[in-house]
Amino acid sequence: MKPRVVLAYLISLLAALCLILGVLQLGQGLAPPPAAGVLPAPAADAVQSWLQGLRAQLDHPLSHLLVQLLVVIAAARGLGALFRRLGQPAVVGEMAAGILLGPSLFGWLAPAGFAFVFPAESLGSLKLLSQLGVCLFMFVVGMELDLGQLRRKAGVAVAVSHASILLPYTLGVLLAYALYSELAAPGARFSAFALFMGISMSITAFPVLARILQERGLAQSPLGQTALTCAAVDDVTAWSLMAFVVAVAQAGSLAGAALNLLLVAGFIALMLLAVRPLLANAIGPAALQRPEPSQGSLAAIVCLVVGAALCTELIGIHALFGAFLAGVVVPAAQGFRRKIGLQVENLSAVLLLPLFFAFTGLRTQIGLLEGAGDWLLCALIVAVATLGKLGGSALAARLGGLAWREALQLGALMNTRGLMELIALNVGYDLGILSPRIFTMLVLMALITTMLTGPLLGLFARLPAPRHPPAQGVKGLP
Repeated sequence: MKPRVVLAYLISLLAALCLILGVLQLGQGLAPPPAAGVLPAPAADAVQSWLQGLRAQLDHPLSHLLVQLLVVIAAARGLGALFRRLGQPAVVGEMAAGILLGPSLFGWLAPAGFAFVFPAESLGSLKLLSQLGVCLFMFVVGMELDLGQLRRKAGVAVAVSHASILLPYTLGVLLAYALYSELAAPGARFSAFALFMGISMSITAFPVLARILQERGLAQSPLGQTALTCAAVDDVTAWSLMAFVVAVAQAGSLAGAALNLLLVAGFIALMLLAVRPLLANAIGPAALQRPEPSQGSLAAIVCLVVGAALCTELIGIHALFGAFLAGVVVPAAQGFRRKIGLQVENLSAVLLLPLFFAFTGLRTQIGLLEGAGDWLLCALIVAVATLGKLGGSALAARLGGLAWREALQLGALMNTRGLMELIALNVGYDLGILSPRIFTMLVLMALITTMLTGPLLGLFARLPAPRHPPAQGVKGLP
């Protein structure tokens, strides 16, 4: 650069600086405009004034949300890594982190810190963000569901899956009869409570099960393929039943529930028969082939998820059903689902789902379980859930052709509840069906049954092998 240019720049900078300083000095003599009706406050100490300003900023809702994000994400990632080292899926550690951040531990050990991080007035924003995370998660689950593969491989898997729902559902309804008077939410009708208890006993966490199989190298084995197909059928069936239960609870009458279900059936038909082919054409072959989705494609998918979630929310069931359907109709050609899933799942898994775990933990109050009676009841719920799901799945698989060892392993996998169970439980809590006590017991049941999956798989793998070579999966499956 030429010397005269440098000199001109320095002179301009110095002149501007002198002018600014001069105006600031002259402005010191100006009288501030009087505030109407407010007396001028005395000058405060600079440090005290700074501290007061800092406190005011920390009390701002955005500051609270940022503090919550830091605490929740750090706890979820830390415990997720710890549980992975212990041989458990990372999601189990994240679920545990949510409970530990709630009143059961954090609020008990440090009530002042708990009140600062999770003040009551901030829970509305936390709930909305957590529900957004759940909708995105269900969208990804929908994309992982291959309807074509289900049609090709279902066969006896439908019988196995439905047996793994029928027995625990029946046991859940029977258990509801004994628990209703004491543990249902005030004003909840028995029909809604009983149907919901059946659902809570019947759910399998398809995404968690898939990750367990991947971590153990079983995803491509006959047992793994059978488990994935059964779990996929299980998910579709269980969430269809869930839609019915929500419709009954929301409508308040069978006639209203029937109307809601008719609307849901029409919406499903519209999504599968109209939106699905139109969406592939609208995105276009060129966009489907791109290594990464374009912003236009992402915008179209986001609008699809939001619109579908809004429709099911307005119909009278939960927004998560619409998000799930949106995932089902996303084009699978050229690996487009996988590309979209990577974009959405990372945001959901790292940022939003930990908030859902934390919000669930804030609702989980282990201190409500008082005395040996409550803990025995909680143990009974865990035992009934495990007996129904594991036993029903194993028995049906054995009748379908699997040896007892593989049948019991399949039952252990189907007993995995994980995040899907927490989503269902929060729906029941929001609908006023579950009281805080039974909600806490069912959250503990979800955590325990998911943690049992790995140990039970190892235990059943040590059973004696059958004398004759086992069938390669259930009849009609790999």
